[in-house]
Amino acid sequence: MPIGRTHHLIFDCPDPLALATFYSRLLGQEITYRDEDFAVVSTSDRASGLAFQRAPDHRPPTWPDPALPQQLHLDVMVEDVATARAAVLGLGATELPGPNVFADPAGHPFCLIPRPHWAPPIPHD
Repeated sequence: MPIGRTHHLIFDCPDPLALATFYSRLLGQEITYRDEDFAVVSTSDRASGLAFQRAPDHRPPTWPDPALPQQLHLDVMVEDVATARAAVLGLGATELPGPNVFADPAGHPFCLIPRPHWAPPIPHD
C-alpha cells in the first residue's frame, strides 16, 4: 500500500511566474495558482502538476558537465520534433548539447521526444 501519491514536481527558480508561463505555453495547461513566490501549472486547480518556487540563489544546472547536476529532467512528448523545436525556442528555451535537448528559461534541461505509438495523439487547437 503506498504512503502517498505524486502532487507537484517543484522547480526552484528565480522567477516563478515567468517559468510557470513558459511551461503553461509549452504544455497547453493553465497557471492554476500563483503568488509572489510560488506558481502552479496543471490541468485544473484540483489536479497535481508542475510547481515553481522562488529560489533567489538558484544556479542553473550544467549539461552535460556534472559540476552542477541537472537536478531534474523532463521528457516532453511531441507530434513533430522539428515543429516543437521552433516553438520552444520561441518561448525562450535554449538548445543544449545532445539530440533534442533544451533548457527552460531558468536553465532546467528537458528533451523533446516523438510521441510513442502507444500514446494518444496530442491535440492542437
